[in-house]
Amino acid sequence: MNQWLDDRLHISRLNDKFLRKAFPVHHSFFLGEITLFSLIVLIITGILLALAYEPSNSLVVNSFDPGTKADPNLVPAAYHSALKINAMPFGDMLRRIHHWMANIMVAAAVIHMMRIYFTGAFKKPREINWWIGMLLLIFASLTAVTGYILPYDNYAYNTVSVIYAITKSVPWVGDWLAQAAFAGRFPGEGIIPRIYGYHIMLLPGILLALTGAHMLIMIKQKHTQPQYAKRLAYKKIVGVPLMTQQTPIMLMLALLFTGLVVLFAAFIPVHPVEYYGPPSPDPISGIKPDWYLLWVFGALAIIPGFELEVLGGVISAEFVGAMVFPGIIMAAMFAVPMLDRSKDNMYYAENPTNHPVRLGAGVAFLVMMIVLSVAGYKIELIQSGILSSANANTILWILTIGLPAISYFATIGIVRLIRAIREADERDALAHAHADD
Repeated sequence: MNQWLDDRLHISRLNDKFLRKAFPVHHSFFLGEITLFSLIVLIITGILLALAYEPSNSLVVNSFDPGTKADPNLVPAAYHSALKINAMPFGDMLRRIHHWMANIMVAAAVIHMMRIYFTGAFKKPREINWWIGMLLLIFASLTAVTGYILPYDNYAYNTVSVIYAITKSVPWVGDWLAQAAFAGRFPGEGIIPRIYGYHIMLLPGILLALTGAHMLIMIKQKHTQPQYAKRLAYKKIVGVPLMTQQTPIMLMLALLFTGLVVLFAAFIPVHPVEYYGPPSPDPISGIKPDWYLLWVFGALAIIPGFELEVLGGVISAEFVGAMVFPGIIMAAMFAVPMLDRSKDNMYYAENPTNHPVRLGAGVAFLVMMIVLSVAGYKIELIQSGILSSANANTILWILTIGLPAISYFATIGIVRLIRAIREADERDALAHAHADD
């Protein structure tokens, strides 16, 4: 049988070419695998949730609170199906696992990209995989956002109204773009089916295609090697084979990781659709996006309101804060590989302290993201008395620009101090060696 299959499918070639690939042994390389495991669990739990979800905002009688025959309690079918999922055995648990896996996938992807950046693994010949990784991060965030809209409670209603307004703020084509993206004017009858299509077909398809391309390129180019591999076998692949050693390690990690998330989900609840109730025009105070988009919300909060008419189009603070500014940030991140001047292929992960400018820029960028995320709580900071309405924007802008600058120069100073200490230790060791001779 093995020979029959091998003659037709060339399994032995597959084993020699792919299944014997060597994987580096280093804990930081599991971050990408955790992202992949999260995506797999998200697809499985998403399929199970989709079996009980009704993607429609047509009004139905709320079976949990039907009202009276004369005055029935009508709610959108999508919202009602979310209530039914919560009432199903393990339905709420599935929602929790799906929710936390989405957050962990984005978090693991962010930390994975940080490792790639700080170790220089984006350099030649891996620039394409850096760009694919950036696209994965963007589309993973979009997938998570569309998932928040599907329960179509009042929180989701307010969230999509903000997203619709931001889309509509694009000069010249905003109204057309918003209607094209959301199946008509908001709130329209086609909005839930459209978002549902994005969430379960379009965006997952893009994520799977990008993940496949990312992994194929990684297999072709091979991993960057940890520094210890240079001492063991220079420019040779040092690691364990995929099939006999790496695969069992990955399976154990996947089971342990999934078990921990399930345990976590059992005790930590997620978005309570019953609390917010069905969609209504009543605004929700303090509505905010998830942590990975909070920095965009912070930028919107501190940009002064303005409108500038140009050739019949209106450039507003909403457009600049929610689209132009994040677009500049994303463009800078996409440009990272093009800023590298090295011409040789990079084989080994670099020590971040050997590249102080890159390290300082990365730390400054992270500090800016944190400050902008804190700025997303501007209203709460004012209400608590930490800031006032008069000085909130000024102080937050100073922190947004000043703290990253301080972090940049502080990082470079610390790295230079570490280098000086190392060089002094090396000189002392060399002097002792000469004295012993």
